[in-house]
Amino acid sequence: MTSSIQDAVANAMSRLKASDVTGATKAIRYALSGDTQSSAPKPLDAGIPVGRRGRRLGDVLNALKSSRSGFSSSATSATTALNDGDSRFTSRSLSSAAGGLNYKLYVPQDRDRELALLLMLHGCTQDPDDFARGTRMNRLADEFGLVVAYPHQPRSANANGCWNWFDRRHQSAGSGEPAKLAALARALTTEFAIAPERVFAAGLSAGAAMADVLAEAYPEIFSGVGLHSGLERGSAHDVMSAFAAMKGDVSGRHDKAGGACSRKLIMHGTADPTVDASNGDRLFTSMRARFPDVRLVASEVKSNGRSAVRQALVDPSGRVLAEYIAIEGAGHAWSGGATAGTFTDPQGPNASREMIEFFLRR
Repeated sequence: MTSSIQDAVANAMSRLKASDVTGATKAIRYALSGDTQSSAPKPLDAGIPVGRRGRRLGDVLNALKSSRSGFSSSATSATTALNDGDSRFTSRSLSSAAGGLNYKLYVPQDRDRELALLLMLHGCTQDPDDFARGTRMNRLADEFGLVVAYPHQPRSANANGCWNWFDRRHQSAGSGEPAKLAALARALTTEFAIAPERVFAAGLSAGAAMADVLAEAYPEIFSGVGLHSGLERGSAHDVMSAFAAMKGDVSGRHDKAGGACSRKLIMHGTADPTVDASNGDRLFTSMRARFPDVRLVASEVKSNGRSAVRQALVDPSGRVLAEYIAIEGAGHAWSGGATAGTFTDPQGPNASREMIEFFLRR
């Protein structure tokens, strides 16, 4: 490859890191045509800093590319450190037919009440401790009687710790990561004698995308899911279609939603630079298509000066089948979270409380 073509390719990679998809495409086109000088886009500074809350889409893509070697069936060793010295937040592991899975578990102080189970799926570069700190879900667990499990996606499965929601091997029941997570839910449901209708899952970003896989693949296990800044199952089938889906282009999706599914609470910031807000719209539109005859109820939410629009699908009995909270001006972060964790936005509304109240609403 000539130096001019190398320069053009480097230019394209710099633009991908800065989320300039159009500029990167032009640079690649000029490189292939051999015209790398006359009208090619000027190079960007490759050293653009990445903020804690607003990771560049290119960083996410690089993480996805690193995961192409597939999912490793071997579990990593569990950590033994406790979170902030709390003896009720412990490290555990599960061995099942689907494979090994390490996770952190929080058990509420009062175990004599009727309990519920919640699986919390962290986003890329996060881990169970980070996600617990940022969402403050353990604090609410004592209030509402929740057993909260935080499955850990090891770097052996994905270089940046992302759940492989974009890989067809992990998009259906009976195999891969969904099967491991379902096995964990079954085991904990039995251990803590939890009623089937009180088993839930929630996630952020890649974790939310995997939670939607669980909602579609295992509705008999998960009564409801919370999807914060996520994507619909089947919106991508490989790395490049994942890149497109995160920008809002799902023209290559292969799995249209249909049939039975879990109840869904969808939350998405309208200014999300990493996972375009159209993905939240699409998740709710699919639920509306499933239930065309139910009532649509809209209202406005205010939190610390921020506005959000809430839409709910309510069946004749008053049961909310799906809810969508579009948060005006919010980015790619857990709404109402604590700054002690990554990818959080303290301003609100409080996503953790919204999800629990949605799950437990009769």
